[in-house]
Amino acid sequence: MENAICVIEDNIPIRKLYVTLLKKAGLNVIDFGDGTSALNWLKINKVKGIIMDILLPDINGNDLIKQVKALDNHKDSIICAITGFAQEQDKDKFLKDGFNFCLSKPINTATFVSEIKSMFNLG
Repeated sequence: MENAICVIEDNIPIRKLYVTLLKKAGLNVIDFGDGTSALNWLKINKVKGIIMDILLPDINGNDLIKQVKALDNHKDSIICAITGFAQEQDKDKFLKDGFNFCLSKPINTATFVSEIKSMFNLG
């Protein structure tokens, strides 16, 4: 699944929207509703990139990214935060915490796929 995008989002309708848009664009997607399940899967699987909500039911995205980046197979993974915390100072903090990109909720469905492809160098 090295060429897959991992989506970590606890809100089921939002997660389904992301997955549907990405799959319609021909991308491989694996998705999780909580950070613990995603982290356990990521420990043994490599992906092209990770899209992560900040407010997850079991772990904060800022803590989860540290754990993901500590994994040998994800030290250099590209990780995008998608969050309702969209103030400039919030985005700056997420970037300082290790996220490569930050998208604001609600996403723009017309540009979402092209933004993700650009972030993860998918052509």
